[in-house]
Amino acid sequence: MGLLKKKIFKNNPLPKETQLKFLNRLSRALKNGYPLLTALEAFKWDPDLLKPISQITTSLQNGYSFDKALEKAAFHPAITSYLYFARDADLIENIQRSADLFARQVEYASKLRQLSRYPIILFSIFSILLFFIKQSVLPSFMELFHANPHTTKTIQISLFVVQLMFQIGITLIIIAILVAIIWYIAKHKLPIEKQIKLYATIPVFRHFLTIRTSYLFATHFSTLLKTGLSLKEILNMMKGQRSMPIICYYAELMIAQLEKGIYITNLLQNLPLLDPQLGNMFQKHADMTALETDLTFYAEFKAEEFHERMMKLVVSIQPIFFICLACFIIFIYLALMWPMFELIKTV
Repeated sequence: MGLLKKKIFKNNPLPKETQLKFLNRLSRALKNGYPLLTALEAFKWDPDLLKPISQITTSLQNGYSFDKALEKAAFHPAITSYLYFARDADLIENIQRSADLFARQVEYASKLRQLSRYPIILFSIFSILLFFIKQSVLPSFMELFHANPHTTKTIQISLFVVQLMFQIGITLIIIAILVAIIWYIAKHKLPIEKQIKLYATIPVFRHFLTIRTSYLFATHFSTLLKTGLSLKEILNMMKGQRSMPIICYYAELMIAQLEKGIYITNLLQNLPLLDPQLGNMFQKHADMTALETDLTFYAEFKAEEFHERMMKLVVSIQPIFFICLACFIIFIYLALMWPMFELIKTV
């Protein structure tokens, strides 16, 4: 009952545009020399930011860290998890980085919505048309051409194919819904190592998740190296967060390796959702300053690669859908015209 109340009365997430506006304004204010609380106080004139800033200010005055304060104000986990690692680092730089990262995430979602809107409308119209053909047109054709057995057989084949398409479509939708529900329920109960094994079996998703995990590991590790923390202290910080369970699990494995007196190079090169190149960097650099420079450059490269590949994937969805839809339209045309051609042959 308590858990149910917690979910019901949980803060609604802030609009993404409001979150980005807040982060960008705060980054500019801090760069201009404003203290954090003074900058927050100055933003209260904006009615969109008044409530979250009041919550953040109260949380900071009660001793919470900045990332926890944002979490209590219902900021997106992508922002709060990024800023978790900036507690002892350059807060200004990491606020701007988190804003840039979140802005790209919003861009992907917006682009996907824009590109999918028109195909969804076409798909809905096509489904209605296909249902109308199945229920009305083809049965009418069967009555019309009942005297011609060959033409009737052609219509029966067309009707069978249309019914098969309907059944396959409905079955796929039901399976997708069931899989989504089962995964939502079972995800938190499934151990992280089994989740990783499952992710590693999904071809396209595995590739994007590897790029993203490698980017997050490199950027957070390089950020913490700037603070002067030791390797084990950095891994303990990564282990302490819970918003990125894969990195948390990998940090536990690396700490276990270090406690056995084994360096983490070989482990990094063999973890399924991390780029082996990370292990090569750790093997090449004993100097932490050089390692931090390489990881920073690598993180920037991975961010660009992820952005390029994600945009290509999003943009390719619409042409693929249109090609499939065109094939279905051709099939409908053949289903309607084929019986007519068969009848013409018999005349």
